[in-house]
Amino acid sequence: MNCNYPGFITHVRRYVDLTQSDVEIVESYFKPLELKRREHLISEGQVCTSNFFVEKGCIRMYYVNEKLIEQTTQFALETWWLSDYFSFAKQLPSQYFIQAVEKSTVLAIDYQLQDKLFSEVPQMERYFRIIMQRALAASQLRTKLMYQYTKEEMYRHFNTSFPQFFQRVPQYMIASYLGLTPEYLSELRRKG
Repeated sequence: MNCNYPGFITHVRRYVDLTQSDVEIVESYFKPLELKRREHLISEGQVCTSNFFVEKGCIRMYYVNEKLIEQTTQFALETWWLSDYFSFAKQLPSQYFIQAVEKSTVLAIDYQLQDKLFSEVPQMERYFRIIMQRALAASQLRTKLMYQYTKEEMYRHFNTSFPQFFQRVPQYMIASYLGLTPEYLSELRRKG
């Protein structure tokens, strides 16, 4: 059983059953994108026309605040999804940038095609519902922890939960995501 996107299909099959025929149909709806380090998928002001699955690599979503500093809001590693869902769902200009943190391969499904895929392979609608529920739950937990934890506790939680980020993501991006200065993050890392 050959797949063009084995990481993606394995991930989908963790949540729903797909026949080989389904796999071929599903794969036909996705476009692979090879990204260089720091290459942008979308920039602020563009409409986000795709939903992105990370097959290989790491991408992030960020905006530039009023002090002209990048504020990272999300990361996505292998088997994670990332999109500006407001822009994607409403087809309005994005307020974010989505950028490759490292050389990456992402699979993109176009806004116009996603509903068509759901009609053709109904299990994919169930898959996306499950994935969106998990993403919303993670977002809600992050929000709670940001109010509940000190900056140091937030760093320790993130480091324990996602140690792979510290090997792959530049420190200034992690600091931005955690609401820390790069200097304070360095200090926390030295403390161990």
